[in-house]
Amino acid sequence: MALGPMIRLTARHYLAIALIAFATLLPGRASLPPLDRDEPRYMEATAQMLTSHDFVDVRFLDQPRYLQPAGIYWLEAVSVAVLKGGPVRTAWPYRVPSLIAATLAITLTAWLGASLFGARAGLLAAGLLDASTLLTAEGRMATIDSTLLLAVMVVQIALWRAYRDGRAWKTTPIGWALAYWIGMGCGMMLKGPVILIPGLLTPLMLWAWDRDRRWWHNLRPAWGWLLALAVVLPWCVAIDVVSHGTFFSRAVGTNFLGKIGHGQQAHGSPPGFHLLVFAIAFWPGAAFAAWAAPAVWTRRDRPEVRFLLSWIVPHWLVFELIATKLPHYVLPTYPAIAILTAAALCTWPWQVARQRWARLLIGVYLAVGAVAGLAFCVAGPVLLWRIEHIMSPRALLAVVGAVPLVVAVFWLWRQREGERAAWSAIAAAVVIHTGLFVAVIPRLQTIWLAPRIATMFADFKPCPNSTLVSTSFSEPSLVFLVGQGTHLLGPDAAATYLGAHSQCALALVDRRDGPAFSAAMARQHLMPVEYGRIVGVNYSNGHKLDLGLYAPVAQ
Repeated sequence: MALGPMIRLTARHYLAIALIAFATLLPGRASLPPLDRDEPRYMEATAQMLTSHDFVDVRFLDQPRYLQPAGIYWLEAVSVAVLKGGPVRTAWPYRVPSLIAATLAITLTAWLGASLFGARAGLLAAGLLDASTLLTAEGRMATIDSTLLLAVMVVQIALWRAYRDGRAWKTTPIGWALAYWIGMGCGMMLKGPVILIPGLLTPLMLWAWDRDRRWWHNLRPAWGWLLALAVVLPWCVAIDVVSHGTFFSRAVGTNFLGKIGHGQQAHGSPPGFHLLVFAIAFWPGAAFAAWAAPAVWTRRDRPEVRFLLSWIVPHWLVFELIATKLPHYVLPTYPAIAILTAAALCTWPWQVARQRWARLLIGVYLAVGAVAGLAFCVAGPVLLWRIEHIMSPRALLAVVGAVPLVVAVFWLWRQREGERAAWSAIAAAVVIHTGLFVAVIPRLQTIWLAPRIATMFADFKPCPNSTLVSTSFSEPSLVFLVGQGTHLLGPDAAATYLGAHSQCALALVDRRDGPAFSAAMARQHLMPVEYGRIVGVNYSNGHKLDLGLYAPVAQ
């Protein structure tokens, strides 16, 4: 049913939006194994938290995990405890907070977009965010970014209400101030000071742009900051005592500030990285966003446009300028980009860019979007055939469903039917993503080494509490699936461990490490006996592995 410009979205509409978003993010969640490397670290740390009942000091194996506060681990622990009653070695319960947070963020995007530009724009903005490649991935993983996005949405919506009321000389109800400061506190419990970038830089840019900050008092800053501190301070005091101050030196000094000056974990990139990656990360909406950019800029004096630009620009610039760059760093700007794009498509006249830079930008993003769309269409069957030599009818069905929709995007765009073209692109993305997560990715057994190793270990372990010593495969997914007793050691140390635990320990050794391991075992007067073998690829680093599972036998 088409929505006219004066139609308002009701609670039933928002419930339907939430259910649709939930349904589009659900496929593949239970069948996907832990995705190296960050996700299983979060899941294993949560599992250890549930086992130890220590909800302050977060650990991965025997090492403290002092990267960010405990908020995400608490959310995952509650999810696992409610759904499973205790720590489990399956991934899906740990992913539920991300699913719920992404669903709510999409729904709030619809609400804010409808409030600013009307119902059609709100719905389209929610669709663009829901279908975006980056949120499609993050919403399926047990990591921080979807929950942080929800906290940012709450903070920014409260900011908009205070800004709007201030311009109209109205006093904002206290509930919005509570939402802002509690949202800031929750954001700090999730990812430390990162929430301050959108939460404080947005009002700072608005102050500089308008030269008016009277509206800021609508958020009751005189006491509001105490409320934000009340959310995060108890845990901060507790972890400072437990870690003897180490947490803050690592989390702030090393992890947070360290990312500014140099690229951590080989993720350093020059400025412009996020602008380039955006073409894929926000696909299929990136090309539409590029087309909308000139129209947005010409309307920058409108309060709602100015607010959304103040949300996007400072956040984006900060993460373009710091040395460490990952695509999800700018995810908190995606709702604002989706809303502005939807407004240009639904409520503003069709505009042909006159600026040379705009035509170039649009041309590049349209070309990348077209190539990406066609590539995504055929990616599933091609991957299955190249990696597993399988031809899947279900994967082919996704292609059959998506290709006509992608073709329709080009035809509608040429007819200057931008809104309909965007909906066709969203539909194509949903079909493609569903096909990939249901019919393709779970079947790529060659790259899913950790689940195969865990199954082999469970089949051959000699004792109920057997331990696995891995010399050649040290991905966190293995630790999560096998258990906290997993040991990641070199060949010599592995042989020594097997000598001391010969009754119940097994070793996982790659063929290339076999000679060193056998020599070390001989020095322990032991002989390795092979129980099973797995061949595959560690997709995290591209290394081909030929892994044998060994038990020690006395010579």
